[in-house]
Amino acid sequence: MEIKVMIAEDEYLAREELQFLLENEKDITILPSAETGEELLELYFEHRPEVIFSDIEMPGISGVEAAKQIISSTKDAPIFIFTTAYDAYAVDAFEVHALDYLLKPFDQVRLQQTLERVREMIASKKQDEQTELNVSTQAPSPTGNKLLVDDGEKMIVLAPESIYYAVPSQRMLEIHTENDVIESKMTLQELEKKLSGRAFFRTHRSYLVNLNHILEITPWFNGAYNITLKDKEKTTIPVSRSARKALFEKFGQ
Repeated sequence: MEIKVMIAEDEYLAREELQFLLENEKDITILPSAETGEELLELYFEHRPEVIFSDIEMPGISGVEAAKQIISSTKDAPIFIFTTAYDAYAVDAFEVHALDYLLKPFDQVRLQQTLERVREMIASKKQDEQTELNVSTQAPSPTGNKLLVDDGEKMIVLAPESIYYAVPSQRMLEIHTENDVIESKMTLQELEKKLSGRAFFRTHRSYLVNLNHILEITPWFNGAYNITLKDKEKTTIPVSRSARKALFEKFGQ
């Protein structure tokens, strides 16, 4: 992983010292350096470094002011690490959410600690970008959010949200939608697996219910509950005592 670094430092010896220390890092590429805040702005937009080591106090525009202008002008701002001879100025660095600050003369151990934080931040950022890219380039399913149900004679295409509940009945599985009851040879467990990740819940060992179609939940007896669905029949379905807690958690209770 290559890390492009720019140094903005008006003191020659400090600039040479920092450049020497950074040149020993195999993953760092050092870009042209700036000696003033104005030059930093010009060189940044020309080379787009990922990391900027900037002196806080420089002739003309200060390092902090230059950082503010860079951050306000881009959505992908670089990582700033400020350098100063006086720790009293370190507070200024955090006005622009700098990753760190270093005191001059530079301590190699302290610099290594800062570089490790830089590497971690850049690696995390690249991983997030790759994740977003993978998601955005995934091909959409040609069938969308459809479910195939085998009723023994044909394959029926169902939208999962159209299912109100499912219950086994005489070696068949009844899948109840708003207007139909579809019988299938699949088991309740198989249907539950197909609907994994959607708003379906086993309220009872024999019932799989669409949580989006629940009208109300009412107490029954011995800690059990019943739910009433929004279908035309206002179907009542039992909630076992063992499922009660998990059901309420689904609704944030």
